[in-house]
Amino acid sequence: MDEKRYKIIYEDDWLIAVDKPSGMLVIPTPKGETNTLTDLLNKDLDDRGIQVNAYPCHRLDRETSGIVLYAKGKSIQKLMMDEFKKREVKKTYIAFVQGAVKKSFDIINKAIYNKNKHRNEPAITKYKVLERRKGFTILEAEPVTGKTNQIRIHLTNIGHPILGESVYSFRRDFALRFKRVALHAKRIEFTHPVTKERMSFTSELPADMGNFLQTKKGN
Repeated sequence: MDEKRYKIIYEDDWLIAVDKPSGMLVIPTPKGETNTLTDLLNKDLDDRGIQVNAYPCHRLDRETSGIVLYAKGKSIQKLMMDEFKKREVKKTYIAFVQGAVKKSFDIINKAIYNKNKHRNEPAITKYKVLERRKGFTILEAEPVTGKTNQIRIHLTNIGHPILGESVYSFRRDFALRFKRVALHAKRIEFTHPVTKERMSFTSELPADMGNFLQTKKGN
């Protein structure tokens, strides 16, 4: 996998914000894949003579594109992960979902089952409609909690699975197709763990999602 496929959009002595393409894992699954985003980023740091390891502060699905925040070193990672746990990090996603979402804004408050802990856990997702087109709706979604696959599960729960969804709904049930889950991590906002400055980074919509909108223009 070509390391040029990802883009560093911010870097200082403590943090790196990376624009991840769809199709790239952040960390290996139990299968032990190599050439994950973390592998490639650490190789890049080594090549630049930077004697520190990069650790992800959160994750994105393989199919989801957009911003992933990394910490340089375990101590910075812990500080950032504490901020995530306190819900002080705001993440904003763009999702193309099946059908016409009726409510222009809503909060989905529905527990999600944690397979590892064998229990239901609270989960909250906010969303607002950006645009309705023929057969699908463009949403901006904000996960208040950070459960695995939360946005995908919640949008399926309300009857509007993300285009390309094949885990939480059946693709064959819907006329519109997309080659992957049409979900993009557009923006992240947080307080820098060292400088205490308020930070905000944005990732442009990737080509595949942008091209899809062009083909559906005027619908």
